[in-house]
Amino acid sequence: MLRAARALDRDVVIAFDTGGVRLQEANAGEIAIAEIMRAVTEARIAGVRVVGLIGGRAGCYGGGGLIAGCCSTLIISEQGRISVTGPEVIETNKGVEEFDSRDRALVWRTMGGKHRTLIGGADLFVDDDAAAFRAAMLAALVRPARGVPSERRPLPFGKGERPGLDLATLDAEQDRLERRIARFGDAADATDIWRMLGIDDPQAIPDMPSAAFATLAAQYRESADDAR
Repeated sequence: MLRAARALDRDVVIAFDTGGVRLQEANAGEIAIAEIMRAVTEARIAGVRVVGLIGGRAGCYGGGGLIAGCCSTLIISEQGRISVTGPEVIETNKGVEEFDSRDRALVWRTMGGKHRTLIGGADLFVDDDAAAFRAAMLAALVRPARGVPSERRPLPFGKGERPGLDLATLDAEQDRLERRIARFGDAADATDIWRMLGIDDPQAIPDMPSAAFATLAAQYRESADDAR
């Protein structure tokens, strides 16, 4: 990925629509995911933007969710979902009392685009149509980021600052995730988290139009420290 991006003088855009590695693929699938994650990380260290789009029918689960977490920017619609473990897998292993995979409202509250945006798991929230994704993608490809390659790691494209990935950025994100667990670890539902973020009427969020939600999210969402 890195060599191709450098050769073409291009950033990378990934459209995610995946349930992850199939169980019968086992180690081979996990190795493939790890190789992709390494390629994305190496590309970002070199200053290549890696933008992920999540709005497909399957969502972004399993290894796809891990790869998405490595992207520099994630764009998601309300229909998009991000999770390493899917609803059916949680229910199969922990029981319906832990997670009812047939409760679509629960699934979207827990893994859907609105929740992921509010907790810093996605960066840009858009309507679920191609034009909105395209506009957000173009905006993401020019947005600045704090992590910029150092003088010892030259910019690969020679066209000004590109978003890099460094240890300070990852440390900041790790600290944020630890604070998130401490703050929200006892929450029983996403609506509890939304209330703790300071949102007065969390019950209204699932039915909130995209434009109104984007305005609300800009005020209350957690920052992701440019780690994606």
